[in-house]
Amino acid sequence: MAALKIASTAELKQTWRDLFHREPPPFNRRFLEIRLAYRIQELAYGGLKRESAKRLELLGEQLDGGKLEVRRRRHGNRPIAGTRLIREWQGTPCEVLVCVDHYDYNGRRYKSLSSIARAITGTNRNGWAFFGLGSARSA
Repeated sequence: MAALKIASTAELKQTWRDLFHREPPPFNRRFLEIRLAYRIQELAYGGLKRESAKRLELLGEQLDGGKLEVRRRRHGNRPIAGTRLIREWQGTPCEVLVCVDHYDYNGRRYKSLSSIARAITGTNRNGWAFFGLGSARSA
């Protein structure tokens, strides 16, 4: 797995083909590294236990009522529903759940990431930048 960090992008893509038996997705290098590292561990140690996979499926159904088309739907340029955005602020981990029509942070609904960033920091901030997503315009 350590070799993934120093491999070229072409080498990562070839490793993807070898491990997944299909073409790699057109995502960035970091995505390829993370997914390949997981796949290597999965092959070495086994995948998720049946109970864990079932639990994840149930959690997904809570978000989308079991409808895959809802799970995959994007609203504008929002991240896909079910995505968890994690950011540490002043030593405290902050986790936001992207839902179909809102964001959930600390059990409260928010319409924008900027309002969550303001709740966390106490100052006006670009929520997309705060959570490392770039700007809303470039997404």
